[in-house]
Amino acid sequence: MSHDQRRPGRPRWCVFDMSIGPTYAALLALFFVALSIRTVRLRRKLRIAIGDAGDPALLRAMRVHSNFAKYAPLVVILLSFVELRSAPAALVHGLCLCLLIGRSLHAFGVSRTHENYRFRIAGKALTFMTLIVSSAYLLIAFARDHGTL
Repeated sequence: MSHDQRRPGRPRWCVFDMSIGPTYAALLALFFVALSIRTVRLRRKLRIAIGDAGDPALLRAMRVHSNFAKYAPLVVILLSFVELRSAPAALVHGLCLCLLIGRSLHAFGVSRTHENYRFRIAGKALTFMTLIVSSAYLLIAFARDHGTL
């Protein structure tokens, strides 16, 4: 990226322009905090400090929270690499939206005691699609850079 392409106010040494991924990462972080608070409040209400004590609502809140904690960080890292590879902004936005919507659908679906599996499945599918497309993009970019494609 030439000096003229950098955004105004950026230091001379800053050649990366990551403005999309960090925005979605912040939204996902706030969503994670909301899931955490929901679990803590439910624990207080039920007076359950450790485990789920067989309470189905608490178990579901814990699973939503832990599932988010498993998938979101890895996908955010991949999306950051995709953006650093100068992927088209529409692709980065699309992948980030898939993750955000996917995690939201999954959380909504799994949180319900009488679960509608469509939300869970749609959320998982969007999350997996984001993982797969991001990984494929990075592997193809690597192969092109090293003359194997």
